Amino acid sequence: MIIGLLTAVAASACYGTGSVLQAVGSRKSARQEAAKASTAGVTQHGGPSLSSTAKAAVTWEFMVGTVLDFIGFGLGALAARLLPLFLSQTVISANLVITAVLSIKLLGIRLNRAEWTSIGVVCGALVLLATAAGPEGSGHTPIAAHWWLLAASVVLIGGGTLLVRLLGGRAAILAGLLSGLGFGALGVGVRVLNGVAPFDLASLLGDPALYAILVAGIGGMYLHTVALQIGSVNGATAALVVGETVVPGMLGVLWLGDASRPGFAWVAALGFVVAVAGAVAVAWFGEPEPETEPGPAAAGERQTEAAAR
Repeated sequence: MIIGLLTAVAASACYGTGSVLQAVGSRKSARQEAAKASTAGVTQHGGPSLSSTAKAAVTWEFMVGTVLDFIGFGLGALAARLLPLFLSQTVISANLVITAVLSIKLLGIRLNRAEWTSIGVVCGALVLLATAAGPEGSGHTPIAAHWWLLAASVVLIGGGTLLVRLLGGRAAILAGLLSGLGFGALGVGVRVLNGVAPFDLASLLGDPALYAILVAGIGGMYLHTVALQIGSVNGATAALVVGETVVPGMLGVLWLGDASRPGFAWVAALGFVVAVAGAVAVAWFGEPEPETEPGPAAAGERQTEAAAR
């Protein structure tokens, strides 16, 4: 249990730091596109194009953030095997707290009293969850369920990507929710994956859950990048938390046999609800980001106007 918790916390730290660095890279790329007055960076619906997303992905900040995401993925996968999903996914989703704190330095965002209170609520809820968590379920499921997971991941990412592109600049919340659901499907896939313990390469490669993990993970990362490009939308971050924690947590209890300690079910339920609510509050009460600095033309106009006065 202790190793699993430490692993989940480390995954959360990697994800939180990676998200801030990816946001820095995405916004740097968006500013460069805007400075060139380029219309190639957006779709006809106002959302980021595939080319602009690719340009954001090659900034050094974004690449470092992506490396941290992959490390977080490995640690999160291990945590999903060692802990009940309602605990591992909730601890990992606490990366929002790390993101909020790092944003003070890297993004120039100041935390208000409501945000600090929300961070304290999340930390308290995680203590409740750690206290109440019991043994994780076996994770053994029929292979047909693995095929259903793969099909659901393909529909979620494929259909979601199309829908986000059609909605364009209005899709930040939806992109956040879909990316969270993708990361949640990834956690479920890791939990049910065959051929891991004991290791069996043939069984591993023949398991549809492996390909569900790849589809959900890569697709979730793309949708997360899109949400960052569209802008800092508090509701999008909150939606990601809900998708990443609520759905896999429920599946872990109802489908995989995850359970709390005897007599602690109410503590686990309370901790889960409070953790999600606190994480949503961290995003919801977030201070809007500073407006983009005016370009050279706008600055020149202001200087001319000041001189005229």
